[in-house]
Amino acid sequence: MAKEGSGNDSAAARRTPAGAAVLREDKTEAIRAAVFEELAAVGFARMSIEGIARRAGVGKTAVYRRWRSKLHLVLDVVSAVAAAGMPTPDTGSLSGDVRMLLEVAARALRHPMASQIVPDLLAEAARSPELATALKAALHDSQEGVAAAMVARAVERGEIPAGADGRLALDLLTGPLYWRLLVVRDAVPAGYLDELTVAVVGALGGR
Repeated sequence: MAKEGSGNDSAAARRTPAGAAVLREDKTEAIRAAVFEELAAVGFARMSIEGIARRAGVGKTAVYRRWRSKLHLVLDVVSAVAAAGMPTPDTGSLSGDVRMLLEVAARALRHPMASQIVPDLLAEAARSPELATALKAALHDSQEGVAAAMVARAVERGEIPAGADGRLALDLLTGPLYWRLLVVRDAVPAGYLDELTVAVVGALGGR
C-alpha cells in the first residue's frame, strides 16, 4: 500500500504544471505596487529588477518569471492603469459631468507618485516607441471614449450643439490641470475647478 500511495503522489506531482504554485497573485500584485514605488523613487532610467524585487520582498527570479525586462514590466503596469480608465460620469448635466471629471483628474495628478512618475515616463517615452504607445493608451486613448460619451449625452440633452468635439473636451479637461500640477508645480486654489468647469462648458458651446 505504501508503494501504491507513493506512486500516486509522484503522478500528482508530475501532473502539476511547473511554476503553477510560483506565480501567486499576491506576489504579482506586490511586484506591480513596487514598480510604482521604485519609479517614484529613482525614475525609469535608474530603476532595476533588483530594486523592484527588493522592494516587493521577492527574489529576482519571481520578477523574471512574469516579465522579461523592466520595460515589459512597466508596460504591463501602465496597461493595467489604462484598463482601469477614468470613470464615466452621468450626473444629468454637462457641467456636473465636467466638474466630476476635473475632480477625479486633479486628485490623480496631485498624488505624489503621479507627480513623479508621469513626467519621468513621458520623457522616457521619447526614446521608447513601445512605452510611448502604452502611455498614449493610458493617458489619452482610454479617456477619449469617456469624453466622447459625455459630449454625446450633452448634445442629446440640447446643452451643446451637435458636432461638439469630444477630443477638444478631453484636452480642455486635462491640459490645464497637467500644466498647473505637473509642469508649473502649483497648487489648485479654491474655486479653480469651478472656474475651469465654466470655461470647458463654454468652449464646447454650452452655457
